[in-house]
Amino acid sequence: MSGGRIKALLLAGGLGTRLKPLTDTVPKCLVEIGSRPLLDYWFDALAAAGVRDVLINTHHLPQPVREFLAAKSRAGFRTAEAFEPTLLGSAGTIAAAAQLADDADHVIIVYADNLSDVDLGALVETHRSQGQPMTMLLFRTPRPSASGIAALDARGTVVEFVEKPAQPQSDLANAGVYVVTAEAWREIAAMKAFDIGFEVLPRFIGRMHGLLHPGYHRDIGTFEALEAARADLARGALHFPSSSLLHTGTTS
Repeated sequence: MSGGRIKALLLAGGLGTRLKPLTDTVPKCLVEIGSRPLLDYWFDALAAAGVRDVLINTHHLPQPVREFLAAKSRAGFRTAEAFEPTLLGSAGTIAAAAQLADDADHVIIVYADNLSDVDLGALVETHRSQGQPMTMLLFRTPRPSASGIAALDARGTVVEFVEKPAQPQSDLANAGVYVVTAEAWREIAAMKAFDIGFEVLPRFIGRMHGLLHPGYHRDIGTFEALEAARADLARGALHFPSSSLLHTGTTS
């Protein structure tokens, strides 16, 4: 992919409390779907987009994640860990890593507890073509009141965003995947905020593009969602970009 260096932040420090007792011994980001850890799908997606520089935050059970990252480093990724003894929040992780964008043109930000067949390369190209500081991936949700909901104008610019609205105005939900310019990354870091959805996104209204993902996207937050994702994968409901099926697993 042309157009400057891209880095990625995978937000993976969550406790996964709704997946207990599984997450008592397995970090949520390494829960297996189709005999592969959830993080593996995101690394495949990044590799398909030509992205090899990856920062990941850790908190709960960090050692298995470190072992996973070591294997990815042997597979050609340049990985780094940001261990958080106390969770900093999605925006707080960015504030603590303000320097990440110093030698990058764009940064992909991913909530890594989702399973998605999004083409990150296509997302980045859309972001570049629109010329906005941020692009947010959207998907249609059956439960708008449980998500961050966006409204778009005719050009796809986000003109309204409400986190978990009591009276949703649409079903266009925040997918937890963003591309930001280096300048926008530094702007977010300077906010010293805690949460992207509640504190950061409202400040980008009018200068953020919303791109609807027509494919598969699911939050792996409950056992019901986990089992549904496993069934969906088994029946071929996910359509990954062909070059993303690299199977760069956790062993060298």
